[in-house]
Amino acid sequence: MMLLFKPSSTLGRRLKPRPYQSFSESLLMDSIEAAETLTRKWISPNLSSSSSCSLSSIFSTENRVEGRRFIEVINSLQYAIQGVVLVNPESPKLTRAHNLVTIAMKQLEKEFYRILKSNRRNLDPESVRSSPSFNARNKVSIYSQVPKSEEADVMTDLKMISDCMISSGYENECIKIYKKIRGSIMVEALSNLGFENLSFGKIQKLDWDSMEKNIKKWLEATKVLIANLFEGERILCDHVFSPSVSVAESCFTEITLDSALTLFIFPVSVARCKKTVEKIFLTLDIYQTISQLMPQIEEIFSYDSTSAVRLQAADSLKNLGEEINSMVAEFEASITKESSKSPIPGGGVHQLTRYVMNFIVFLADYHECLAGVLTESTLPLPEDYFGNNDEDNKDGETRSSSSSTVTTRIAWLILVLLCKIDTKSRMYNDMALSYLFLANNLHYVISKVRTSNLRVVLGDEWVTNHEGKVTQYLEKYEKIAWGEVIMSLSDSNEEMLKENVAKERLKRFNDAFEEAFQKQSEWVAPDSKLRNDLKDSVTKKLTSVATSFYAKYHVENWEEVRFAPEDLGNYLSDLFLGTGRSCIIVPSLKPSDSGRSLKNSESGR
Repeated sequence: MMLLFKPSSTLGRRLKPRPYQSFSESLLMDSIEAAETLTRKWISPNLSSSSSCSLSSIFSTENRVEGRRFIEVINSLQYAIQGVVLVNPESPKLTRAHNLVTIAMKQLEKEFYRILKSNRRNLDPESVRSSPSFNARNKVSIYSQVPKSEEADVMTDLKMISDCMISSGYENECIKIYKKIRGSIMVEALSNLGFENLSFGKIQKLDWDSMEKNIKKWLEATKVLIANLFEGERILCDHVFSPSVSVAESCFTEITLDSALTLFIFPVSVARCKKTVEKIFLTLDIYQTISQLMPQIEEIFSYDSTSAVRLQAADSLKNLGEEINSMVAEFEASITKESSKSPIPGGGVHQLTRYVMNFIVFLADYHECLAGVLTESTLPLPEDYFGNNDEDNKDGETRSSSSSTVTTRIAWLILVLLCKIDTKSRMYNDMALSYLFLANNLHYVISKVRTSNLRVVLGDEWVTNHEGKVTQYLEKYEKIAWGEVIMSLSDSNEEMLKENVAKERLKRFNDAFEEAFQKQSEWVAPDSKLRNDLKDSVTKKLTSVATSFYAKYHVENWEEVRFAPEDLGNYLSDLFLGTGRSCIIVPSLKPSDSGRSLKNSESGR
C-alpha cells in the first residue's frame, strides 16, 4: 500500500531560497552598519545630506579613542567596498556605502583642518622637532597605547586622517588644507624672526649700521629656521604623509622652498657688496653659520624638488669664501702700503703693530672656519720661520693640510707686518733706539700670540723662535747703548793702572753713563716685564764692572767718584718710562750719599 503525503505549505515556505549574498557583500553590510552607527553618533542624523554637520569633534582629547575607532571603521568599509566591486560591481549596497564614505570624508576634512588650526603650539616646528617621541625623523609609533606627549598624539591623529583620506581618493583635499595651514605658520614664523627680504640693489644702498643690523637678524633667523622650523616641518611632513613620499615632498617643498631660497640669497648679496676689511668678521660669521648648518641643510632639503636650496647654500659659501680671501689679501696690501713717516717717540709700539695684531687675533678666533676658506700665500715663508720643526707641534701632532693653510697664511701676515716694522726702524738715527723699537714691537706681537688663539694656530715653536729674536734685538741694543759705558771700566789686564790713568778711566765712565742716561731718558719699553728685565740686565752689567774697578783701585776717597756701584740700579729705575728725567751730578757729594741725591727730576716730563 502506498502512502501519499501532501507537503505542508509552511514547510514549503521554509524551504524557499533566500536571495544570494556573497561573503564580500555580507562583509560590506557589516561595515556599513558599523559605519552608520558611529556616523549617527558623531554626525548629524541626516545621512543622505552631503551638508551634514559634526555634532562634536571626534578627535578632541576626551574623544581621541573614539576618533581613531572611526578611522578604523571607515578603513574597513573601504576594504569591503573594494571586495564587492570585484565580485558584484552592480550591487545596490555600493551606493549606500559610497554615500557613507563621502560623508565621512567631509567630516575628516573638517577634523584635519581643526587639528592643524587649533594645535599650532603643539605643531610648532620646534615642538615637533623636540618631541620626546622622536629619536630620529619619522620614527614615532603611530598606534602607541601610552602616548609620550600631546605633540605625538596630534601627529598620530593627522597621520591616520591623511592615510584614510588619501586611500579614499581625497588626496587633493587633504594636502590643500595642510599646505594652507602650515604655509601660514611658516610665513608667521619668518615675520616674527624679523628677517627682511631685501633685493641686492637695496642691500647695496644700505649704510653699514643698517647692513650690520640686517646681518645680525639673518644670523639669528637662520639658526632658528634651519635647526627648528625647517627641520620640524620636514619631520611633520614625512610623518603625516609617510605612505606617500611624493605627497610629503610636495607639501614640504611648497611650504618651505621660497623662504629657504630667500634665506640663502641674502649671503650672496652681502658677499658682493663692497666692504672695508674690518667687516670681514661679520662675513665670517655668515660663512661659519652656513658651514656649520650645511649637513642639516643637505638632510632637510634632500628632495629633488628642493635641490635648489642645497645649491643656493653651496653658492653662498663659495661667494663668501671668495670675498673672505679677497678681504684678507686687501688687508695684507694695506699693511704693505702703510706710509706713515714719523718715528714712534721713544721707540714704542707702532700703531700699525697694534692694529694689525688686534685684527689677526680676531681672525684667529675663526681658525676652524678659515681652514676651509683661506688659500695659500703666493710667496713662501722662510724655511726656519717656525723654528726647528714647523710641521709638528709641541705634542708631536702633525698639522693637517687645511689647518696648515691657516697657519701659513696668518704667519705670512705677521711676517709682512714685521718686515714693515723693520723698515720703520730705519727712521731712527740712533741704532740702539732702532733695536729697542724692534724689540718692543716684536714683544708686543709675541704677547698677542701667546694670549690668544694665535698660539693654537702658530704653535709654541713659533713663539720660542721669535722670543729668541727679541733677545737678539735687546742684546744689540745693550751693546750699542751701554757698550761704551761698560768698556770704560772694563779691565782685562791684571796689571794695576797708574792712579792718574785709572782716574781718567773713571771720569770717562761718569761722562759716558751720564750721556747714555740722558739720551735714553725719553725711550720707552711699554711692557712692564720687558722693561724690568731690560733694566735688570743693564744694571747687572754696569754694577759688575763698576764693583770690580772700585774694589781694584780703592776709589772710595777719590773726588772723581760720582756713581757708587750699589746705587746704579736707582739711577736706572726711571729708564724706559719716557719721563725725560736727567742726572744732576754734585761733584762734592760723597759716594755713600750718591744714591739718595744724584738722581733728580729736572725737566722733560
